[in-house]
Amino acid sequence: MKLLHRNIFKELLSIFTLSISGFMGLILIGRLLQFRDLFMGQSISALGLAKLFMYLCPFFLLLLTPIATMLSIFLTFLRMNADNEITALKSGGLSLYRLLPAPIIFCLLCTGADFYFSLYGLSWGTENFRNSLMELARTQSQLAIQPGVFNKNFPGLVFYAEGVDDKNGIMRSVFVRDNTRKEMTATIVAPLGEIRTDPMMGRLLIHLENGRIYQQEREQLSVLKFKNYDVRIPLANILKGYDVDELRPKEMSWEKLVRISRAGDRAGDIEPGFFKKVQVEVQKRLALPVACLVLGMFAMPIACIFRGLKQQYGLLISMGLFLVYYTMLSLGVSFGESGVLTPVIGLWLPNVSFAFISVFLLKMAVMEHSFSIRIPFLKKLRRKKNDS
Repeated sequence: MKLLHRNIFKELLSIFTLSISGFMGLILIGRLLQFRDLFMGQSISALGLAKLFMYLCPFFLLLLTPIATMLSIFLTFLRMNADNEITALKSGGLSLYRLLPAPIIFCLLCTGADFYFSLYGLSWGTENFRNSLMELARTQSQLAIQPGVFNKNFPGLVFYAEGVDDKNGIMRSVFVRDNTRKEMTATIVAPLGEIRTDPMMGRLLIHLENGRIYQQEREQLSVLKFKNYDVRIPLANILKGYDVDELRPKEMSWEKLVRISRAGDRAGDIEPGFFKKVQVEVQKRLALPVACLVLGMFAMPIACIFRGLKQQYGLLISMGLFLVYYTMLSLGVSFGESGVLTPVIGLWLPNVSFAFISVFLLKMAVMEHSFSIRIPFLKKLRRKKNDS
């Protein structure tokens, strides 16, 4: 039995590794195409590009681990069923219940890994990805602001600095003309300035000290003195349209999500719509890892029930079943955010439904109820080959 469980576990692990690698490769290629304008417009090294992709991995692994788990168990037991290995084991006195330890342990390991991605990895990747983009924007802005040159690369803003320190980026004798506000023009002069980043708010700022603001609104002119003043630089022009605003719920850490969720109505500065999204995200972070166990246990009896099914068609069936699960999950997210259903019901209904179905199918598989899959088109092709 130990040898049997060890071989099943090895096959599960190999298919899981192949599935995760293939899915991640396709997704990262898609992201590379999506960010091609950003990467081609900036001087990013291959190492920097690899680091950016690495920071995105936890977000994708959270979604891909359940489907890879389901696919691994489905294809493993489908092959065993097609090669009559399960029939041979049953004839030797072993039931399907005796084969459960290996897939259960595998599903629990995948569930634990997905919980790590959900509670810790996602926030780590998001924070580092935003920090890297903000640092890239800050570096490119420093390069754009050359000493003694009027810079007009940012819409509505004109920058001028008499001197720029290459080591720390401190600017001397700074002049800024701000035309971003309607019916008002602001001219800002300051002896010192520095480009700063605010990753949490997604802002790139030029921090000025001990200067004056000359505001002209129609025929009125006002002069204001300041000790510290920040001019926001539009990031869309630097990052080629990539949106780096305030943190969205799916980018927040688990601790922050729980803190906002517990605050509830007592947090007066939180909008009701945003609070619902936070509640949905909390349940989603918990439901997706559990889906590894649920979908894995759902895939095993499905693979044992269907006979005469090749692996390529099994792949289509497993992807279709996961599409059904993901559709239910997406509807739960939409209904939870709109208030039609509570987030607990909307996000956990797919797991509960598939868990009950998996128990029913497992009993069918143990009682040796099966369905044979016959495709008429393929049957005709086989007859033609035999006749020829």
